[in-house]
Amino acid sequence: MLTDINPKIPMRDKAATREFYLNKLGFQEFGNADYDGYLMVQKDSIQIHFFEFRELDPKENYGQVYIRTDDIDALYQSMLDKKLSIHPNGHLQTKPWGQREFSMLDPDSNLLTFGQNI
Repeated sequence: MLTDINPKIPMRDKAATREFYLNKLGFQEFGNADYDGYLMVQKDSIQIHFFEFRELDPKENYGQVYIRTDDIDALYQSMLDKKLSIHPNGHLQTKPWGQREFSMLDPDSNLLTFGQNI
């Protein structure tokens, strides 16, 4: 029986990743230990895990996470209000597959796509 999924994506710099997810996206650090080369963040009922990959070339990173939400319009507006950078091809739009989505890149070019069923 599967109950949850926590994606693991690469990061080059733990401090920069922590700063982006905690201070810009509003996540909290998960767990009570500061693991060397590993970071876990949580917001609402989702977690994202990061492993250190210092040699990562962001131009060659294909890490992606799809995050579902129940209020895509408010989430998108809050990102705009915080002046966060939305992916140039990822502004909020209704997709043919029945989702409203938008996307952004984290400091390591992991693609974060937020979506809601319509």
